[in-house]
Amino acid sequence: MMGSRVLLVLVGIAATALAQPKANPPEQPIPYSHKQHIALGLTCKDCHTNPDPGDAMGIPTSSKCMTCHQTIKKDSPAIQKLAAFDRDKQPIPWVRIYKVADFVSFSHAVHLKAGAQCENCHGQVAQRDQLFREVNPSMSTCVDCHRDHDANQGCDACHDAR
Repeated sequence: MMGSRVLLVLVGIAATALAQPKANPPEQPIPYSHKQHIALGLTCKDCHTNPDPGDAMGIPTSSKCMTCHQTIKKDSPAIQKLAAFDRDKQPIPWVRIYKVADFVSFSHAVHLKAGAQCENCHGQVAQRDQLFREVNPSMSTCVDCHRDHDANQGCDACHDAR
């Protein structure tokens, strides 16, 4: 009986630790709050495009941001920096938080069509002023999700035949 209580306490501690942020947010070139923008009614797809064939979601360009920020907070130092990237036609050097490994075939379009939500892989983005890697995408994470949703679990579902 005592052993099972200790086990339950340890499981509770481990679950709490896993729920905590795993890393500090990286320093980005421009501060950006997903929380603030989503509170204004924007959705992921308003800013992140999914061009054909739908494998990768796009990171918004400065011109996309400037469609609103030509007038909104235009005197803010961060928006002035954003405007400079746009004026100079330079990409914003965002620090990537998630990247699919080169040996993995992944399609955002397929997953979105199957009903996956951005939060499934990227964490609670809508609640974040700064993003960090809060979900650890791994083969076991993906296989567990595929199993839970009766999706293809064969190697060729995610890996090219070599």
